[in-house]
Amino acid sequence: MIYLRIALFYLLCLPLRLCAQDVIYSEYEKFDFHTGEYAVVGMAGGLLYNYHSTSDGPTLEAYDDSMNKVAQVILDFFPEKIYETHFITYPGKIIVLYQSLESNKVVQYAVLLDEKGRLKNKPIQLGSFKTGIFGATKTYFQSAVSENKKTILVYSINDKGNIVDFDGKWLDDNLAITKKSHATFQAENTVQHADLNIDNDGNVYAPAYTPIGNMNYADQFWILKLAPGASKFEATEMRLDTKFAASGYIKIDNANKRLYFGGFYADRKNGGFDGIIYASYDVARDSFLTKKFIPFDHELIEAANARNKKHPFDNYQVQHLIIKNDGGFVLVAEVHYITSRSNYAPGMGFYSFYSPYTTTIVHEYHFNDIMALSYDKDGTRQWDAFIPKEQYSQEDGGLFSSYALLNSGGTLAFVFNDFNPSQSRIKLATLSADGKKDIRSFTAEGNDDPDWMPGKGKQVAGRILIVPCLHKKQICFAKVVF
Repeated sequence: MIYLRIALFYLLCLPLRLCAQDVIYSEYEKFDFHTGEYAVVGMAGGLLYNYHSTSDGPTLEAYDDSMNKVAQVILDFFPEKIYETHFITYPGKIIVLYQSLESNKVVQYAVLLDEKGRLKNKPIQLGSFKTGIFGATKTYFQSAVSENKKTILVYSINDKGNIVDFDGKWLDDNLAITKKSHATFQAENTVQHADLNIDNDGNVYAPAYTPIGNMNYADQFWILKLAPGASKFEATEMRLDTKFAASGYIKIDNANKRLYFGGFYADRKNGGFDGIIYASYDVARDSFLTKKFIPFDHELIEAANARNKKHPFDNYQVQHLIIKNDGGFVLVAEVHYITSRSNYAPGMGFYSFYSPYTTTIVHEYHFNDIMALSYDKDGTRQWDAFIPKEQYSQEDGGLFSSYALLNSGGTLAFVFNDFNPSQSRIKLATLSADGKKDIRSFTAEGNDDPDWMPGKGKQVAGRILIVPCLHKKQICFAKVVF
């Protein structure tokens, strides 16, 4: 077991202070990230569970508060070839959704484990898709979980020209199938959907839009609602008033039966972003209560220009929408884009050694600055914060890029790699409730430190963040305690 204790800093917050005090690593386990799977599972039965698969088989490992491994469970019911896994934890049990490759099919399963990771019931099959002659090449099944974790939706959804086609099953937290549905939505033009959300009553909400222009901005936008078991989407349009929407994000407020939408807009279909869209949708009234187009003000443009003189807001994608008690919101976005080039051209990132080039075309992954914008309920900007970072890698899907977020209720903490072709270090950036920013490095540098994968990190408790890490052909997990 590797234990690293680092005193960091104290940052005033309302009314509490958030201070990262400990980083504790679990012991290394054999792992090959080219062929293996891994995941931060979460807390169950008072223990932390993580998952990884190797040539020895898929394994759940349980850790105590000090990241000492106290139990190991071999998931011997898993098929030989696993395509994708999703773990849902409860105080006394763990639900596993997993897909397997069986001959020319991808098959979706669900299984219930007890608080010690032991099999409680036989896995149930929820559906299958034929893969075709090229094998598994896309996402076949997806899942969504309600905030109270009492409803799970396993579904497939596809865009087919001007039709969104949905097929899904609702399950309770004991994996009983409660509803099934096949539904479609038809638009006049080519339509696409964004990520689905499900509320505590089991209602499904899917953003849908018609893309236009070279930038694929939306010139029409709807909230598609589907009640459990219903055969038809109810569509409510959010009119864009000659503007074009992009990078929309939906947040469900179960307590007040509302949906909140945050995204960017452009005045021209092929132009750069000109401002923020903020809207609230009332579920009972089936209508939008609020819709605001908030242009970027001069001060914000100047702050963004300090980081990028040309098109400063381009390539930002909304990652989080945090609703405040007063009706205001904090929008968090990150610069992300993918480029490609010939592998004969120069250009190496710190993590290039993880992905030897096998083709003449190299895919490059860019994850850069984080931007947080806070607005009050009237759409007036209260503060802005730019967290500078520049992450570049090739042919790894951005494995070591992006960030992990911990929301303590008063402070936002961002953990990310800061790397260049010669070195890498972990940084922690915090934003207080009034927008005060603090950025610190908080791990020792050296060849023996593992490489963190913050994009796969997970907040497992109010002030605990777990991040998977690699070191050569080994994996471990870092516990960050605030």
